[in-house]
Amino acid sequence: MFKGLILGILLGMLLIAGCVYFYFSSGHAPVATSAPPMPLEKTFARIGLHAYLDKLPHPEPQVPADDANLVSGAKVYKEQCATCHGLPGEAKGAIAQGMYPAPPQLFHGAGVTDDDAWESYWKVENGIRMTGMPGFKGQLTETQIWQVTVLVKNADKISEPVKKELAAGATTPMSMAMPDSKPAPAKK
Repeated sequence: MFKGLILGILLGMLLIAGCVYFYFSSGHAPVATSAPPMPLEKTFARIGLHAYLDKLPHPEPQVPADDANLVSGAKVYKEQCATCHGLPGEAKGAIAQGMYPAPPQLFHGAGVTDDDAWESYWKVENGIRMTGMPGFKGQLTETQIWQVTVLVKNADKISEPVKKELAAGATTPMSMAMPDSKPAPAKK
């Protein structure tokens, strides 16, 4: 009887693994960003990310959340983050609309102000697989990453100088963003 139970468990596990393999290999898994999520996709992604993050050290921010650091963070944010995560008072951009999972719009109430600063630091530094969130280690200094981190941590209570910095040059004309592009010919 015990051997039958073990054999049944092993066969059940093989059957599940085979079904999962068939689901992916037969093209049934949604791969387009506009497709609905796979069963339990969000749940497993959240569980995996939080289980990993819980094992990490929880350092305090290495820069104070003063206006100088928040303004510096706003400059970096505009250059590196705003394309996906948006700016205060602006609609979600085309890139953010086409991403799955959708990147949080950090200045529109769905941000990371409730996350610990170290968690946001880790996400900016390392990125998050299968989300479109790149890692910036090597592209930004540790100080710049902390400045962006304290900015998004305090996104719900930024001062006027920080708001002005975020608004300055917020809208980039396509001709400046893509200088090699030529205007489309007019239709006749």
